[in-house]
Amino acid sequence: LEDTDKDGKADKQTTFDDGLHLPIGFELTHEGVYVSQGTHLVLLTDTDNDDKADQREIILSGFDDHDTHHAISAFTTDPSGAIYMGEGVFLHTNVETAYGPVRATNGGFYRYNPNKRHLERTAQLPIPNPWGIVFDAWGQPFFLDTSGPALRWMLPGTLKPVYGISTTNPSNLIPEEDRVRPTSGLEIISSRHFPDEVQGDILLNNTIGFLGTRQHEVIDEGTGYKMRKRLDLLQSSDRNFRPVDLEFAPDGSLFLVDWHNVLIGHMQHNARDPMRDHVHGRIYRITYPSRPLVSPAKIHDAGIPQLLDNLKLPELRTRYRTRRELHGRDPLEVMHQLDLWVKNLDQNDSNYWQWRMEALWVSWGLNTIKAEWVRELLESDNYRVRAAAIRSIRYNLDKIPDYLGLLKKAALDTHGRVRMEALTTASWLDKPEKISIYNHIENQVLDDWLTPAFLTAKALNEGKSLNQKNKESIPKHLDPGLAEVYLKGQEIYMRDGHCNSCHQPNGKGLKDAGFPPLVNTDWVLDNDQRLIKLTLKGLMGPITVNGEEYPGMVPMTPFGGLLNDEEIAAVLTYIRNAFGNNGDAIAPQQVETIRSEIKDRKSFYSPDELLEEHPLN
Repeated sequence: LEDTDKDGKADKQTTFDDGLHLPIGFELTHEGVYVSQGTHLVLLTDTDNDDKADQREIILSGFDDHDTHHAISAFTTDPSGAIYMGEGVFLHTNVETAYGPVRATNGGFYRYNPNKRHLERTAQLPIPNPWGIVFDAWGQPFFLDTSGPALRWMLPGTLKPVYGISTTNPSNLIPEEDRVRPTSGLEIISSRHFPDEVQGDILLNNTIGFLGTRQHEVIDEGTGYKMRKRLDLLQSSDRNFRPVDLEFAPDGSLFLVDWHNVLIGHMQHNARDPMRDHVHGRIYRITYPSRPLVSPAKIHDAGIPQLLDNLKLPELRTRYRTRRELHGRDPLEVMHQLDLWVKNLDQNDSNYWQWRMEALWVSWGLNTIKAEWVRELLESDNYRVRAAAIRSIRYNLDKIPDYLGLLKKAALDTHGRVRMEALTTASWLDKPEKISIYNHIENQVLDDWLTPAFLTAKALNEGKSLNQKNKESIPKHLDPGLAEVYLKGQEIYMRDGHCNSCHQPNGKGLKDAGFPPLVNTDWVLDNDQRLIKLTLKGLMGPITVNGEEYPGMVPMTPFGGLLNDEEIAAVLTYIRNAFGNNGDAIAPQQVETIRSEIKDRKSFYSPDELLEEHPLN
């Protein structure tokens, strides 16, 4: 989509490729466009420069897509140009590569290096929907776990995984009172067009309940980070507004993609429901009128010296696009110019080490990383730079002969983030090497970030997991004879895609996202028949819970076809007695009776319909 007359609206459309199947992830590179296509990672190439793809190559195959909205998606690149891809829960992938098979299950991320055609399962995490990945100015990755809802720092979760065992999830950075779900799309504010005080903030979209974009300040805390909500950047009153992606443009403005659909659920609505909107969609451009736009840096057709100077510009996306261009140029010429550029940098400039880091990333992306540059960056007084240098070692062991000594030194670093990089890198080494680094780290002070990562690394080394969900103790008021039923109900409640995704593990729901609580409400505690009916057939429409209004736009899933009578009785007994509730148990016979009575019903219940049949006490 192009704006050829510069009036702020697209007036030209070019179809690069069509006939695609659910392209839920793509990334531009110098060689073409990598795009998700079901079980395939495909490269689309325009060989005759007519802005249309004329070559399609299946790069890798074997990614699972039996639940299509969980398939590889949310593509972006790290500073070296390697592509990160998210994959959701319920999937079981087996990809044959030149380096051997890559197997993965139930949520996490891949990293694909186009230079080496190397794929790795870079993070195996207990997450349902990873629908956003972004790298900050120092190369640190963050991601959205939308059913949490959570925004997490990815690094602690990138320990080398063991198939079928989830690595311990990094902590959720968003304060509990500011969480919304489902979230899709992640971006960091880095634009001179936006106010100085918000640079480095993280933006995320939400597509149900709170329909808009939230902005959070990112604050260093110990080894890792914490976040503080700054503001709601935008919010829509259009109930079909579905913001799913956002990215800063070359002129410093912010582009936001609105999927714009009345139906979004895949569990509650048929995939071929005629109400699904295949026509409408919007792209918004957000500006800050009191500040000038950024003059777009020249990238296309720019000379190598100019491209290198682009790496000094403040905008992350400009540097991101510049590195992509440099990675497509002649490696020998780029490295020659890069050597000269580094030698001419002003060592007294406050940005000196960041520019040196950018130079290292360019050489890494060309598969010609310079070991002496890595060693020099490890002497920086900026721990963020030292951490970035260790990250580069992890993927270039063949080019850094003294990598083990450098990692041992990093394991003793004064800052935890450098030690975290050493820990995750060590997990990918052979056992004797990794143990020697683990021993160095174990003798240091471990904070709340390093402790779970370190314990997980040791457990994974033995093929074990630290990520088992702890069962609750039985509430004191509950009849001991119901203990087994209660624990079975808890397990069902906590299953991915069942109750806790919306109502949350604590039963408090998410007001801003439109998901009501289960705590101390008549809808849970008051009437057995009403509760069983809405669980069997689902619920849709406006509802009042504990005096709060909920729009009920997204229906509660009907569980009649997913759970049997005993399972429904167990989970309802659990919610009636968890979270501080104290209610009567539900028996399987009650569920069986009501299931038989309403077996011919094909639609959701509405709250008003249920209240007419079973008024609140």
